[in-house]
Amino acid sequence: MIRLRNWLFYVLTIGACVALMYGIVGAGVGLEAGKSVGGELQEVSGYWQQFKDTYHHNLTHPLAILLLQILCIIVTARAFGFICQKVGLPTVIGEIAAGIFLGPSFLGQQFPAYSEFLFPAASLGNLQFLSQIGLILFMFVIGMELNLTVMKDRVQDAVVVSHAGIVFPYTLGVGLSYFLYEPFAPQGVHFLSFALFMGIAMSIAAFPVMARIVQERGLHRTAFGSTVITFAAADDITAWCLLAVVIAVVKAGSIVSSLYTVLMVLAYMLLMLRVVRPFLNRLGEVYADRESLSKPIVAVFILVLLLSAYATEVIGVHALYGAFVAGVIMPPNQRFRSIFIGKVEDVAVVLLLPLFFVFTGLRTEIGLLNNVGLWKWCAVILAVAVAGKFTGSAVAARIVGLPLKESLMVGALMNTRGLMELVVLNIGYDLGVISPEIFAMMVIMALVTTVMTGPTLTLIERLFPTAERPAQVVAEEAKRFRILVPFGDPGRGRNMVRVAHAFLKRNDNASVVALHLTPSSDVNTFNLAERERDSFKPILKEKREKGVPLETLFKPSTDIDKELITIANTGNFDLAIVGIGRSIYEGTFLGRVVGLTSRIIDPERLIDTLTGKEDLFATAELDDRVRRIVREVRIPLGIYVDKDLQRTERVVVPLFGLADSALLSYAQKLQVNSGAHITLLDLADVFTQNPELRALVDGMQRAAHGSVELSTTAIDGGGPLTGQDLMLIGLDGWKRAVEKQAPWLAQAPSMLIVRP
Repeated sequence: MIRLRNWLFYVLTIGACVALMYGIVGAGVGLEAGKSVGGELQEVSGYWQQFKDTYHHNLTHPLAILLLQILCIIVTARAFGFICQKVGLPTVIGEIAAGIFLGPSFLGQQFPAYSEFLFPAASLGNLQFLSQIGLILFMFVIGMELNLTVMKDRVQDAVVVSHAGIVFPYTLGVGLSYFLYEPFAPQGVHFLSFALFMGIAMSIAAFPVMARIVQERGLHRTAFGSTVITFAAADDITAWCLLAVVIAVVKAGSIVSSLYTVLMVLAYMLLMLRVVRPFLNRLGEVYADRESLSKPIVAVFILVLLLSAYATEVIGVHALYGAFVAGVIMPPNQRFRSIFIGKVEDVAVVLLLPLFFVFTGLRTEIGLLNNVGLWKWCAVILAVAVAGKFTGSAVAARIVGLPLKESLMVGALMNTRGLMELVVLNIGYDLGVISPEIFAMMVIMALVTTVMTGPTLTLIERLFPTAERPAQVVAEEAKRFRILVPFGDPGRGRNMVRVAHAFLKRNDNASVVALHLTPSSDVNTFNLAERERDSFKPILKEKREKGVPLETLFKPSTDIDKELITIANTGNFDLAIVGIGRSIYEGTFLGRVVGLTSRIIDPERLIDTLTGKEDLFATAELDDRVRRIVREVRIPLGIYVDKDLQRTERVVVPLFGLADSALLSYAQKLQVNSGAHITLLDLADVFTQNPELRALVDGMQRAAHGSVELSTTAIDGGGPLTGQDLMLIGLDGWKRAVEKQAPWLAQAPSMLIVRP
């Protein structure tokens, strides 16, 4: 009755209002005569033309074009970044390559009509300003990620290495400019401006990319990792201060004329360091947690950022310098910086920064290098850049006392340019100091020097291998029973460690290695320790309460699945236990479309389909990540299905055939090592047909630890599953149960699906 009343009210209200508006419009039409409303009623074709004109106007509206550009840019940047990630290159390389792909070097050349529609000349101004906002936010983050406290113990070494790593390539850049000025410098540019800018473009380094590489290679915990981060921080600060002076000289036209600008910059720095910084430090001490860091407080810090960027832009250096300084003077409280970086970084890096890469790509015309002579100059620029930065940094590191291997690694890391080089090049291009040809050559140099960092480090490690451990130590480690437990969710990871612990003997030769891999792009130098602490908190609690012989391993990675598989295959483990994964699209139409698409575009899955190993339209019982792990991990593997496991006192083991007999060894470990009660469900007369297996069960039943119950009760009714804590089941048996949608799956306890 109530529903009928509601619907009646709804219909009457809508109907009455529509009738009233219709009457008002009809009466208002008569008022048009006094307004000289012209135009006769159009024919049907006229209405269609009007619709097309309106649609075309909407399609080419500046806002629609900008939104389409952002959409295409983000998708392309993520796709290229993903490809580079899979082949072991920094993501930034893919994003830079995406910009070149969307620019005149490829899209403009191969599909000029589409390029003109997507990036019309009139729209580039909007794209540039939006990308500059992204860069301002990004430079603010870079400034905050500079942990100046790490420099306290090695200030002198950091100054020597960073300044040598700048002055060497700067000098070579100035020398090279003598030969480049006449054929390539734009008209009206003074040689001093051109030479100074070529020097700074040769000497810049990419601190964020370098920090990511140090994390991904597991060097951040070593003394060398801390040292190279210290050198990079000093290099970053010096280079950006030097860039501010160079910009002042370029804009003023001479060193003497730039003194006014330099004096204003010094006054600005004095104000920021002596007045603004103490005020921000006080705010950071009071508002250092997420609850107290409210919107008004965040607004204060954002205002400082914007005012700092505005001040340096007006002074005559660049807004990016002001953003960088604002980041550096933020409160040193690591918790505060971690929270604030998290608020700003995602918007800057995911949404706005790719716009800068593509805008750079739109400016990069590789087609301008249309003869052998220009490519020779490009090779010379690359050689000078590598020789200056690599040699200068490596020699200085050797002089301050680093071993030869680490000195060469410092040179390789400091030679990384990445995004920072593009920022400098775009500043020079906007100032009119460098020509389109030089711009293209320098972009190529930035790409090559960033790509070569990883392979160079690998080559150095091969040339200077770590001393081998004594054979006795290796032999002792080989006797240990070790279980690898990679986890994502900390709560589920605790349950997985609980299961692993149940398999272990209580002695020094058994251990659980809990592994947490995190995407390197999602973690910065400030929240690295916090992320590790939060990830292992529940697991370390389990260790304290249950006495688990536990080792922890935390590592940022560009390819988590590949890293996990490598660790499992090379880490001398006897068993790996991974969590089961489920797609967010599972059970939906979109999921079926995405699933089918993934089967088509994944080369390995396509081969399996063509060879008959996999049905193209089959419902996937495991997600792609677990399927890949099952396929590539070479040690015994357990796939854990969590149903809020609390204990492992009662374990049920269904045997669907002789192939499941391998489960008996794991059941025996649970019985002997943790005293579990084992229920063996012989669903295929396995023990009747195999006297040897029956003898094994008899031996288990006579054991002093735990107890073993043999049953032939059908599992379909769910009776044998009542009161059980854990189920051990073979992978093939579980797959068949999922395919048949066996009702007992819903009644099963937490499961460990074993693939021997």
